[in-house]
Amino acid sequence: MAEPNRRINVDLDPSYARKLSSLAERMHVQEDALAGSLLSGALDEADPEASRITEILDGIPGAWERAQESIEQARRGETVPLSEL
Repeated sequence: MAEPNRRINVDLDPSYARKLSSLAERMHVQEDALAGSLLSGALDEADPEASRITEILDGIPGAWERAQESIEQARRGETVPLSEL
């Protein structure tokens, strides 16, 4: 039996959100359908080699800082248990 689709939420920078919206409008499709298709294509092309993944993650502006802030929020107890989501 095939696995069901899984839904994830992705926050886009405003410039990417505008670009996605514009592309979806021109293609006459829903933004979430286009985003899913684009992400699937990117994942198909992604190199699973660990050194390459690190390079990709290092290329995300502000990712390290956001990760560190998340760790600090968790230490301060500013989290929500998954069971409450």
